Amino acid sequence: MNPFENALKQLDRVVKVKVFDENFITKLRLPEREIKVSIPVKMDDGNVKVFEGYRVQYSNARGPYKGGIRFHPDTEINEVRALAFWMALKCAVAGIPMGGGKGGVTVDPKKLSKTELEKLSRGFVKMLHLVIGPQKDVPAPDVNTTPEIMAWMSDEYEKLSGDKSGATFTGKSVERGGSEGRGVATGLGGFYAFDVLREKLKLPKKSTVVIQGMGNVGGNAGKIFNKNGHKVIAISDSKSGIYNKDGIDVNEVEEYKKANGSLAGFPNFKKISNAELLELSCDVLIPAALENQITKNNASKIKAKVILELANGPTTTEADDILFKRKIKVIPDILANSGGVIVSTFEWEQNLKGEHWSEKKVLDKLKKIIDRESINVWNTAKKNRTDMRRGAFIVALDRLEKSMK
Repeated sequence: MNPFENALKQLDRVVKVKVFDENFITKLRLPEREIKVSIPVKMDDGNVKVFEGYRVQYSNARGPYKGGIRFHPDTEINEVRALAFWMALKCAVAGIPMGGGKGGVTVDPKKLSKTELEKLSRGFVKMLHLVIGPQKDVPAPDVNTTPEIMAWMSDEYEKLSGDKSGATFTGKSVERGGSEGRGVATGLGGFYAFDVLREKLKLPKKSTVVIQGMGNVGGNAGKIFNKNGHKVIAISDSKSGIYNKDGIDVNEVEEYKKANGSLAGFPNFKKISNAELLELSCDVLIPAALENQITKNNASKIKAKVILELANGPTTTEADDILFKRKIKVIPDILANSGGVIVSTFEWEQNLKGEHWSEKKVLDKLKKIIDRESINVWNTAKKNRTDMRRGAFIVALDRLEKSMK
């Protein structure tokens, strides 16, 4: 399934609910710039291997392009286009002064040594350094990229450009100029959106939660929901999942995964596939993995009351229509997982000003934005008699149109 086609279908779905200027929508259907690069890397065995990389700069109407870089074997241009499009909308929904961009390299980083990974990371920057920068394009981590990779990239950019602000790459470690609170920002932002909307969504004070994916985002979300008294009853990684109706200690599961590489073999709990996990009965389903997980094929089988999208693009437009008819509320990705880019923007601001904010200040500012915009999206959806995805798109498109004018 082409993720960019899904993104454009989402756009088409919105303009049926609210009319926007036709020329504005036409412009928004294509990115402002796409860059494809070849990155030669001398491997440990002495041979040279060439990797394909991408950077899509979708819209800078509201500020510098902003968006992560993912290292994944399935990364291709349509995925990166879609992610850049969603990032432009996400920044507009959050009301932060950033545009939308995204990058990626087609690679399985698990098959590279640390030396090869560093060469690839620095090579990516060498090919792109002229079109990125604090006032041009500010990349960040995404799938399979880490604070260490951001540090390599930031160092390479400084060597090539002479810019010492550190503001070109966000998601760095705190020691390298990163922001306090960045590691938990996406999962915590999702919780803030859920928490401020919980009563409006008619969810119980102590909700049951199912999480697909336990990388940084899913794992942190699980721990945060646990900490706040909610019961995680199922969680999965890319290979396997576990279910326990009496609740799961996500900290314990995370320790097991670190020690064993996956959840396979986790003792005492029922094994469950990712497909089965999505169809469990629960209050809140959190897709926190990859795109296109909830489709027309399984949307009619979803038993969650609310879907909180912490992955990018986990629900197709056909599934959205089915869920809307079934009165299953979706807190959309461009709102629910915006915590990461919001705190990344705080990091950018701190780097430019030469400041370092406390974790409390960062998370207080994050909560204020998420709470405000969650209510804004909810009210916009109600006013237009539509779902929250279209409500979020309307908020974003209104702001983008004003900026472009």
